[in-house]
Amino acid sequence: MNPLGWAAFLIGESMRALKIDQKLILDNSHPEPVPAAGEARVRVIKAGICNTDLEIVRGYMGFTGVLGHEFVGIAESGDRAGRRVAGEINFSCGHCAMCQAGIPSQCYHRTTLGINHHDGAFADWVAVPERNLHTIPDAVSDDQAVFVEPLAAALQTLQMTHIGPANRVVLIGAGKLGLLVAQVVALNGCALTVIARHDRQMALLKGWGIDTASPGEIEQHRADLVIDCTGTQQGFTDALALVRPRGTIHLKSTYHGLPEVNLTRMVVDEVAVVTSRCGPFDAAINLLRRGLVDVDSLIDARYALDDGLNAFEEAGQTGRLKVILDIAG
Repeated sequence: MNPLGWAAFLIGESMRALKIDQKLILDNSHPEPVPAAGEARVRVIKAGICNTDLEIVRGYMGFTGVLGHEFVGIAESGDRAGRRVAGEINFSCGHCAMCQAGIPSQCYHRTTLGINHHDGAFADWVAVPERNLHTIPDAVSDDQAVFVEPLAAALQTLQMTHIGPANRVVLIGAGKLGLLVAQVVALNGCALTVIARHDRQMALLKGWGIDTASPGEIEQHRADLVIDCTGTQQGFTDALALVRPRGTIHLKSTYHGLPEVNLTRMVVDEVAVVTSRCGPFDAAINLLRRGLVDVDSLIDARYALDDGLNAFEEAGQTGRLKVILDIAG
């Protein structure tokens, strides 16, 4: 830590934080986090802007506070003190029925880092429950570690939906998350086609050996599984047109608003809908350590935290992939 960082820690000075309070602002005097029992204080190195952050700025969840949940940092307390860590975003109570069933991500009393009642990682420091932290091995760079959280979410697709090597799979929504899901799904050798709208995404997919198609090129009602990473009403409508009778639609993105759905078509064709959210961090770290997923190619831009407002503006541009905030630099 630089000398100013230690000074702030010792005398309780304020820190920089990118937060939402009616509008997105950079607060240079936000109170530093005071870890509660069982929490560790983490000095944030880098963090990534995702679509959820953009939606929160537009009003999703009604959240106010420090944004950011994709991060890598140095733990300053607890069992992992001095080590690089990434952190799971769901802070559970450990006592409710969901926690006791081993599903803490659905804890009835959970708060969520940078999304729901807990300040996030777009700041110099963040407080995270020690049980949520995962050590980042030396073989995984800081840039790559920023992707642990969304890559874990991509892996949860496989946890919730069985995808066999013989399945015909179509993925729509080739954005930041969709490109991670595509790489994970492609590892099992299934017949995967990704519908992409931008040259950049198509080039990346082809470089990974994944088939691509433009909208309208795929025969309707033939896919065993359609993975919808769009988070839009049109995306779900397209998925319903592509999936075969008794096929499955897997939803990977949250929706802002209340989209209309053709439930009659779903009942007549007996289409199943599966959803998934957060996933296994250890598996995501292992994929990165082994070099089985390419995340470096997804980074489009870097900004200092002090230039965070411009970072958000760029992250919101159509077709833009990952924008990284270099916080400790």
